[in-house]
Amino acid sequence: MRTYLIDELSPSKTEKIREFLGEHAIRSTLDQIFWVRIPDDLLSEMQFQHSQCKPHVFAVELGPDWVKLELFVRTLKSMRCDCPGYCTGQQRNFILNFADGMIEQLNIDT
Repeated sequence: MRTYLIDELSPSKTEKIREFLGEHAIRSTLDQIFWVRIPDDLLSEMQFQHSQCKPHVFAVELGPDWVKLELFVRTLKSMRCDCPGYCTGQQRNFILNFADGMIEQLNIDT
C-alpha cells in the first residue's frame, strides 16, 4: 500500500491529531482509523459516475507516535466495485495538502 507517513510524534501531538480528525473526518469502527472525503471535483471519471458508491474517502491511521495517510481512494459502501484505486495526481495533492494543513493548523513541528 502506498502511504504518506509522519512519524516521531509525541503522545500530546498524536492526541491533537486525534481531536482534529474527530472534527474533520469520519470516524470508523476502529479508534485509530479515520476516513477523509475526497471532494467530488477531484474524483476520477469512474468514481464520479458511481454516485451510489459515495462517499469516496482515503484512510488516516493514527499510531502511538505516527500518523499514516493512505494514497488509495475507496468507497465506504462496497468492497466489490471497480471505482476504488490508487489516487490520481490531483487526489494525491489533496491528501498531502490535507496532511500539511493539519500539521500547520495544529502547530506541530516535524
